[in-house]
Amino acid sequence: MNKAPDNIPKVLVPNEVIASKIYLIRGQKVMLDRDLAQLYSVETKQLKRAVKRNIERFPVDFMFEFTKDEFENWRCQFGTSNSEKMGLRYPPFAFTEHGVLMLSSVLNSKRAVQMNIQIMRIYTRMREILLSNKDLLLKVERLEQKFGSHDRAINVIFEHLKKLIQHEEKPRKQIGFQIPQKKSTKKK
Repeated sequence: MNKAPDNIPKVLVPNEVIASKIYLIRGQKVMLDRDLAQLYSVETKQLKRAVKRNIERFPVDFMFEFTKDEFENWRCQFGTSNSEKMGLRYPPFAFTEHGVLMLSSVLNSKRAVQMNIQIMRIYTRMREILLSNKDLLLKVERLEQKFGSHDRAINVIFEHLKKLIQHEEKPRKQIGFQIPQKKSTKKK
């Protein structure tokens, strides 16, 4: 049985699952303590305890705790609190990208390190996607400025976006040396 080379990244959890746990709160992309605890295979209280013991490693730009209003709003999104439904009895910690990175040193487990590598790759990929779509965002902003923020403007924006999305990319002709495929020969 062939063993996979060590330089191939391990995927512990599908990337889509991790990406779905990244929220935009206070204008920052963050992950919540409960989601991170689940990914690291530890209890939320264990993760929070480790953070509190090392609080000097988590300045406000690495981690913040929900305010009372944010917490109430979050609880309303999920209904009544119970331990199986997000465990929303206490305000969650929200970790920025740097805070997530710091967690691996605090939790000090092999899984935490591997999971952090995967999470950092996802953050990097998200940043790349945002940068590649920067032109599209600028066009949308110009349209919004031109037409204001009324229903008509929204319709115009969607029409333009549809045109951009519907633009088909034609398959490119391959260049370079190509090895001719061998025909299989059958012995009779």
